Amino acid sequence: MRNPIIYILLLVLFGLLVLIRVFENELFYDPYLLFFQSDYLSMDYPRREILKLSLYTTLRYVLNSVISLGIIYLFFKDKSIVKFSILVYVIAYLILMVFFLYFVINPSQDDYYLFFNFRRFLIQPIFLLLLVPAFYYYKLKQ
Repeated sequence: MRNPIIYILLLVLFGLLVLIRVFENELFYDPYLLFFQSDYLSMDYPRREILKLSLYTTLRYVLNSVISLGIIYLFFKDKSIVKFSILVYVIAYLILMVFFLYFVINPSQDDYYLFFNFRRFLIQPIFLLLLVPAFYYYKLKQ
């Protein structure tokens, strides 16, 4: 049986991910939170400060990524998996931010759904949901 401290740490890290989500309105500047919760196809595009939005989106991505890397490490206890995950997170960030900034700077109602999904990968720990099963399967095959 695994050490109970590992389970407690995992619970704390998952709790931090939940807290980031619960307090997203208070912690981060994101005019798209209300925009996408509403009927965004019939609303005006929200006013935004691009630099501030980019910085807060980056902050949220970094927080989610660091917590996710901690979870991955506690699950697998393998530094090579963590190093590979860091590489995935950095490359994903660079690619996703390019698309994110494109959609922020050039808003088009036809692209709202695509923008919503690119933004989701930046502000939610979706890569954790993809990487943990992939690494688990990789470990099973070794």
